[in-house]
Amino acid sequence: MATKNDERVLQLKQVIDKKKSELKGSKRFTPLTNCVLDLEEQKYNLNVLQLDDLQFLLVKLNMYLMSAKNLGICLEISGYNIEEWITDIKCKIEIFEYKKKEAELKALEVKLDKMLSNEKRTELELDEITALLN
Repeated sequence: MATKNDERVLQLKQVIDKKKSELKGSKRFTPLTNCVLDLEEQKYNLNVLQLDDLQFLLVKLNMYLMSAKNLGICLEISGYNIEEWITDIKCKIEIFEYKKKEAELKALEVKLDKMLSNEKRTELELDEITALLN
């Protein structure tokens, strides 16, 4: 017999499932550059940088881009247009954000699973097995 809390847990799980399906289609990184940026005598590999470093680099490149536009020049860094570097960095940042949201939803789902009563868990498992056998 399901309790009031079980019903709330199941409703919240449905909300999480909806949010997970909205997130679906894992982000893929298809770079426009070779991902190794040589800037101000320092090399940055976009594939190994953490979120904070990517954000810092994005701000720095945006400053270069604004200056280049003000001066009316097209700026290339490490053989690629600065806009291509910015696009690649933005994509890497989106992937970090996607993974963070995905992990948060999984953690919430685990918490909710623990809150279900034993009877309701058993009922759900039996429903799952029944669906597999039919």
